[in-house]
Amino acid sequence: MRQAVKSLKTAIRIPNDFQDIALRYALYFTPPKDDPLNGTAALWLGRDAFTGETYPAPDHRELPAAEQFELTADPRRYAFHATIKAPFALAASVTEKDLLNVVEDFAARTAAFEIPELVLGQLGRFFALVPGSLHPPLQDFAAKVVKSFEPFRAALSDADIARRKPEKLSGSQRANLLRWGYPYVMDDFGFHMTLTGQVPEERAGVMKTILAERFSAFTNRPLSISGLAVFVEEVRGAPFKVHSWWPLADAKR
Repeated sequence: MRQAVKSLKTAIRIPNDFQDIALRYALYFTPPKDDPLNGTAALWLGRDAFTGETYPAPDHRELPAAEQFELTADPRRYAFHATIKAPFALAASVTEKDLLNVVEDFAARTAAFEIPELVLGQLGRFFALVPGSLHPPLQDFAAKVVKSFEPFRAALSDADIARRKPEKLSGSQRANLLRWGYPYVMDDFGFHMTLTGQVPEERAGVMKTILAERFSAFTNRPLSISGLAVFVEEVRGAPFKVHSWWPLADAKR
């Protein structure tokens, strides 16, 4: 890793009151800007993270536009993605330029690969696109990203830790939160590209049918993991936007 990246031991903790408004970065997977999957998901969620363009909710005979817009509000802020390294403020010892230099280098040295099958899944009460089965290369890729970019992450504030409700997490998830800043990494990582917020049980059947139809061109077939995106949140609570998208080595253009 480049000389500019110093050990976390030298990082200065960002005060809690400042961290609530600080710019945050995240390392996400999302398809390339012009990929049909990205376009379909942007229309469904109502916002494109690459362009910032917003779209009205589609009006389905069994799901009124207003209801669909409400049920996609949470994922709309984050836009279409799979979390690899969760949002973080930069450690005081590094700069945005340092981060981007290492992302570029990491992508150039990391080979693109495929998830053998992408399917529509239901995780609790929300829907997402997920792998059809556990795929070790994907798990390894995610772990490598988390570890490689840990030196860039400022320590979580007490408020950030509390937001994750550690009392409701498993032992390994609490350990991940304290070690890596996010509960769902390493053995607790599960790749998912969120399509809804919490869907009421009585509407789940309708939602599943609509999503199965809308994303039928992309499910039950491979998904190329061809790049790594840097997303930014300019202030806490703002919509996440794509700052830059970096192709992995040998990715098909």
